[in-house]
Amino acid sequence: MKPLSLYCLQLLTATVSAQHVALPYGIQMKSNAQKPLMDIGPVMPPSQQPGSSEQPPPQGGVLISDVMGRDRSINIFAGFTRDIVSISSRLNDSSKNSTVLAPRNSAVEKLPRKPWEDPKDYDALGTNAYEGEDGQDRAHRNLMRFVEAHVVSVSPWQEGEKVKTLLDGDREIWWEMKGGVRVIQPDGIQVDSIASRVGNGELWILNGVRNYV
Repeated sequence: MKPLSLYCLQLLTATVSAQHVALPYGIQMKSNAQKPLMDIGPVMPPSQQPGSSEQPPPQGGVLISDVMGRDRSINIFAGFTRDIVSISSRLNDSSKNSTVLAPRNSAVEKLPRKPWEDPKDYDALGTNAYEGEDGQDRAHRNLMRFVEAHVVSVSPWQEGEKVKTLLDGDREIWWEMKGGVRVIQPDGIQVDSIASRVGNGELWILNGVRNYV
């Protein structure tokens, strides 16, 4: 399993609340981690209102992988997608459509634990659950589950259409309009905006994180 990237580890340790445990010693950092395109502004046109049903015009020759790093409000999740080979490959594949449900940085920061942590690991293995090579692999598997739970293998995704995410065994989810705002059900997560429509799918920005456990 590949280690978590330096970008993701540094970014979360700088932003996640103090109640979180320290980074596991066994998760190694890479010095050549890919950085987000921080100098490019949000993809969403200024005229598009948050939660609006209006969609930005499609960009046929562009892929989801091209736009994931452009919106600074989701750069934590964007970094996670680059750490998971199966996800990054899919988002760079013009033959596979996806709807990416990217939580805002603020939603990830409010989580009671880091996305690569699982309370069951701590119960079984104690505070050293993520140390060493085995711990690093365990953390990577957990992070992969988190990312897979936020990618739908359908696009365009119609209102009321029940689908499953890429996470094996995940529940069916759907979306509906409530008060003019898209809401992901059954979790009740508000879609802040549809940031991009590109050749292989759409990028949605969420105001929350899916409860996939």
